Amino acid sequence: MRTKCSFLLFFIFILPLALAKLTPNFYSSSCPEAESIIFNVVQRRFNTDRSITGALLRMHFHDCFSGNGCDASILIDSTIRSQPEKDSGSNLTVRGYEIIDEIKNALEQKCPSTVSCADIIALATRDAVALAGGRNYSLPTGRRDGLRSNADEVNLPGTSLSVPNVLQMFAEKGFNTTETVAILGAHTVGVVHCSFFQDRLPDSDMDPAFAQELSKACEASSGSDDPMTNLDHGTPTALDSQYYNQTLFKRGVLQIDQALALDASTHDIVAHFANDEDDFQLSFANVMVKLGSLQVLTDGQGEIRQNCRAFNRDNNASKPNRGRALKRA
Repeated sequence: MRTKCSFLLFFIFILPLALAKLTPNFYSSSCPEAESIIFNVVQRRFNTDRSITGALLRMHFHDCFSGNGCDASILIDSTIRSQPEKDSGSNLTVRGYEIIDEIKNALEQKCPSTVSCADIIALATRDAVALAGGRNYSLPTGRRDGLRSNADEVNLPGTSLSVPNVLQMFAEKGFNTTETVAILGAHTVGVVHCSFFQDRLPDSDMDPAFAQELSKACEASSGSDDPMTNLDHGTPTALDSQYYNQTLFKRGVLQIDQALALDASTHDIVAHFANDEDDFQLSFANVMVKLGSLQVLTDGQGEIRQNCRAFNRDNNASKPNRGRALKRA
């Protein structure tokens, strides 16, 4: 109870300060159909590929937590002059870029140069969470897109880090212990490449039968150099608290997931979320709003990209100048 109350007090008094420059219904006048357009695209994709929830959650986290914050810098493609965040080793398996492209194209047709790519990522993730059974949380908008993206600036918590190290990395971003355990609940959906956990098979901290199950799953997919398996082997496409239940029974796929259930500083929080679905859903929604507020650009900062994969200066430079060509002719 003390943990729950302290989390709520933290959220009530600290979070509004972080969101001061973001506004609910930011596009109500400039692009009133923006959020419905985003939802419709996400829903169509979700109906054919439910793993998209995990993919978008990962993209959103990787964009916000490292580099320059929630500024869509993860979407920038490399050029002969630059190596953006997307090319970082930590981001090579991030996926879902094509759904962001589809959303952006639809929005540009309806409201050109209005809706930022950073807001698209945040809103698409929110919608995917709701479609997977999570809360349809209210998300303030008004983010603008960043003007730089460098692979060298990516610094994300690795799956094999100790719990104290993970808690320290999250604390540096303003997250307390309960919030950190809640945000890692995103591992209740999505998939993971075998290379991220095969080094812990077998592991004394893992149920032997489960370790054997994972080994067989990785071996069975011999057609892939790095096959994948579900992060949650109970309800893999539902955003629920089963992730925590799995770790309590030593069925955590990633080392950090299992460690949360074993470490004294986080065990009680894991057990609480495992037994209180409603509080997990509330905590997860709150922490997603907080994640989406990290180092945001607003007002006149940054830009609104016309193409989410390129800065406007690069995107415009790559377009043929037909007027100049006609003049030379």
